[in-house]
Amino acid sequence: MLTTTPIGLLTRRGFLEASAAAAGAALAGTSLSATRAAPVDSSGAGADKTAPVIDCHSHLSFRKTPDEVGNDLEVLDAADRLGIDQLCCSILCSRPASVEGFRACNAALAAAIKRHPNRLLGYCYVNPEHGREALDEIRRCLDQEGFIGVKLYNERVCTDPIVAPLVELTIELGAVILHHAGHGHAPFPGQPNISDGGHLAELGRRYPEARLICAHVGGGGDWEWTIKALRHAQNVYLDTSGSVTDEGIVELAARTLGVDRLLFGCDMSFTAGVGKIRGAALSAEEKQQILSGNLLRLLAERKRKKA
Repeated sequence: MLTTTPIGLLTRRGFLEASAAAAGAALAGTSLSATRAAPVDSSGAGADKTAPVIDCHSHLSFRKTPDEVGNDLEVLDAADRLGIDQLCCSILCSRPASVEGFRACNAALAAAIKRHPNRLLGYCYVNPEHGREALDEIRRCLDQEGFIGVKLYNERVCTDPIVAPLVELTIELGAVILHHAGHGHAPFPGQPNISDGGHLAELGRRYPEARLICAHVGGGGDWEWTIKALRHAQNVYLDTSGSVTDEGIVELAARTLGVDRLLFGCDMSFTAGVGKIRGAALSAEEKQQILSGNLLRLLAERKRKKA
């Protein structure tokens, strides 16, 4: 849930927002109370209890063989407790991933989806450094296993030319790419090739038909920079996941990008992920767009492409 400030204490953001509101009220000749926002729904995470809640960014644990016991039941139990109906998952191995490694990940995920067909959706994880093998794996997973998209991590920055053939294939297949991302003002140890919102915005400019998801705005790094970097990248969506629960993440993203470009995600920080949406100063209808409406629209585009 969003962080709160005890009476008598004030965050920098809260001070600036209160000061701006007071200044605006004074200029308009109205009282501060008259500038208060309209009531916000707080009855739950969604606008419609019959509409689904879909976590666009989740993971299952790595296993070397499809039948090896993983954490499927623990993940689904957490989802059940928080009212999450479906989870879009990938399985990652040690990186940089080998061909054998990412094939094992995807085989294990396909087996998990078969065990829980109404709960799990799949992203095909590949390492773009492996060229033809990566492309073949994407096509196999999406065409034969019914995966919804591709998961890329930090093996290469997304604007590297080696990534281009993968992007072009997802356009052909009508699939999304969920890309690991983060922006720091100092290097991320161990992640020299991490992409950020600026890289994804540039990739979206190069490929306006691509459907890209910038991962976990609350996953660490400068989330305000990330949101602003994506302002004009209309085909890049932002997922709300990550363990960071700073006040105002979701609201700033909604104001800057529009609610229709936000996707609900947890990235395994389930209570933080749900709390950020439940505590956001948005209407029930806007929350439902984030919780599943926007993602369902993206998935419908893939269905039309396949047809």
